[in-house]
Amino acid sequence: MKYTFEELPQAISVLHEKVDCIKDLLLENRLQNPQRPRDDLLTIRQAAEFLCLSVATLYTKVSRKEIPVNKRGKRLYFSTVELSEWVRSGRKKTTEEIYSPTNGIIPPT
Repeated sequence: MKYTFEELPQAISVLHEKVDCIKDLLLENRLQNPQRPRDDLLTIRQAAEFLCLSVATLYTKVSRKEIPVNKRGKRLYFSTVELSEWVRSGRKKTTEEIYSPTNGIIPPT
């Protein structure tokens, strides 16, 4: 499409309205469909910072195979999603959960 100089303000106005409409649709879509967490790969230092652990502690956990890790050559990489799941898997049950009637365990008296 070719516009004359006199038609440019109107064309820009129409484009601006369309961009605003697209922006509103994207924001609405984001609210309705929350994104999955990003699965970034972290270096050993970044993973240590992510977990609030020292690099030495992280190396120990890797050598004991206590933590999920990917290795390429001599480099270690950690998935943020896998690290988050690993942290969540260490959840301890509450007393109420342990001694619930469905478990059939009688609390000590």
